[in-house]
Amino acid sequence: MAETTKLYRPVGQRELDLIRDSDYREWPPRLPDQPIFYPVTNEEYAAQIARDWNTKDSMNGNVGYVTYFEVDSEFLSQFPVEVVGGSEHSEHWIPAERLSEFNEHIVGKIHVIRKFTPNGEAPLDRPAEQASDGKPDNVVS
Repeated sequence: MAETTKLYRPVGQRELDLIRDSDYREWPPRLPDQPIFYPVTNEEYAAQIARDWNTKDSMNGNVGYVTYFEVDSEFLSQFPVEVVGGSEHSEHWIPAERLSEFNEHIVGKIHVIRKFTPNGEAPLDRPAEQASDGKPDNVVS
């Protein structure tokens, strides 16, 4: 089996709905004004974005989720880690036109592990917000 790398991604409700529609197997295409898909390298950075940005976006239901997924490490290695602030703000920049190819290298499913609302962290609704591949999620409530 190929070596994998665990990545995280903060998402709003609309993006989560599209992920659910794919049975938690792929990321939806980017919008025209989104030239880069940027999964992040650590849970805390993803939580910061979900909490501080997604919960302020009324078009996305004022909710933010933290997801994680595994991707083939060899494929990922062609996209260097970019640091966009403090050392904890690290992410990979995947050009939007390569997202379908990136999706082909996801190993397993996308997991939803945290949820934020304007009032703070909230428990996840089960099973609607969780991938169902038998792997336990580490839910922080």
